[in-house]
Amino acid sequence: MTNVIQLQQLTKTELFDRLEGIIDRKLSSLAESDPNEKLSIQSVSKELGVSRLTVHNYIKRGLIPASKIGRRVVIRRRDLEGALSEVKSLKYKRI
Repeated sequence: MTNVIQLQQLTKTELFDRLEGIIDRKLSSLAESDPNEKLSIQSVSKELGVSRLTVHNYIKRGLIPASKIGRRVVIRRRDLEGALSEVKSLKYKRI
């Protein structure tokens, strides 16, 4: 369900201030994430917008580093962000 915001008698600066506050709250929650946080395959697939099988294939091909804890496969957030930035930079380096 979406939130409905009614704009009545707001000046341009008040609108910008409110939007800036909303954006700051959303970005601060992303910035507070622990780089050593261990993510499951399911959470990574939701974050990337791909299926779990695709994440497994990325791990098998070595695109995303992962480790096993018992039977569980975990991915550190730092490794995921590093892999994503590496893939983006390689995309433009192909000749």
